[in-house]
Amino acid sequence: MSGEAQNVQDVNGTVSRVIRMGTRKSQLARIQTDYVAEKLKNLYPDVNLGIVPMSTIGDKILDTALSKIGEKSLFTKELENALERNEVDLVVHSLKDLPTTLPDGFTIGAVLQRESPYDAVVLHPKNSGLTLDSLPDGSVIGTSSLRRAAQLKKRFSHLEFKDIRGNLNTRLKKLDEKEDYSAIILAAAGLKRMGWETRISQVLNPEDCMYAVGQGALAVEVRARDSDILEMVSNLHHPETVLRCIAERAFLRRLEGGCSVPVAVHTEVKDSVLSLTGAVYSLDGTDCLKDTMEASITPGNQAEESADFQHVGVTALNVPQFSQVAAEKLGVALADLLLSQGAMEILTTARKLNDAR
Repeated sequence: MSGEAQNVQDVNGTVSRVIRMGTRKSQLARIQTDYVAEKLKNLYPDVNLGIVPMSTIGDKILDTALSKIGEKSLFTKELENALERNEVDLVVHSLKDLPTTLPDGFTIGAVLQRESPYDAVVLHPKNSGLTLDSLPDGSVIGTSSLRRAAQLKKRFSHLEFKDIRGNLNTRLKKLDEKEDYSAIILAAAGLKRMGWETRISQVLNPEDCMYAVGQGALAVEVRARDSDILEMVSNLHHPETVLRCIAERAFLRRLEGGCSVPVAVHTEVKDSVLSLTGAVYSLDGTDCLKDTMEASITPGNQAEESADFQHVGVTALNVPQFSQVAAEKLGVALADLLLSQGAMEILTTARKLNDAR
């Protein structure tokens, strides 16, 4: 594969640039990349898009819980390496897979409109019509997420929770073809994008299970120096999603959280006010610190303008800087509040226990 951006010439002699899009090889990753490609093609009909699929560490290590591998960039490192080597021009990710601190030289140039950020219950066919509440005592629920398990153990104490790994297709196959699990918990967004909405038995509301930082949103990562690509993809930004995700990512970064600690959020924007609820949990869900803070995101206070155009890795050229600064400060402030109440002790214990498992 050439390390240089390529151009193509059509029958009329017109030369146009080929934009190479990096993606993971899984079916869901390809669907998400095709979706972004279609959006770009609608905005820039003359641009040629090439898709470059590749495997990541997270795709290769399928017999270990994500939180045990101890690598924050499980699903992104190889893609970023290709971006650094100039083998691709942009990479499409699920935002929740992207660490809150990106390697030097990279930035998130677009955060697209969020699909449902909630988690969904997918039942074994024999349990059709039941819910987590009505499943028999001792039923085994599969989830690879400490965040989900911590919240659901507390809320549904009659159930057992066990790790399940693999992409969406693999996990559904494990559920349907064996008797190991009564149900599994998956992100609703992924199921919807795959066209498998009919498998969703129950969508978990925030009272039952708050979601992961960035869940349901797609991100386009680019080289920060590529101003033309950055400008091109910035038109894909969805301002409300950008601000919600900046607040969520700032909250997580301040807590130094990642895959190996149970941290959950819920955000909404109403009447130009951004509301962020954040929580940290012990592994069994018995210890929990949770609170909500709000901030106005109405532009206008020029004193709050920032010279730093990147906020927790996101560069949003078409979203007012004041609003981005306010969103980032909100995330930091809520994290500081929970830290003052003992959040670090809960997370440190959770990390140690998880490492010892």
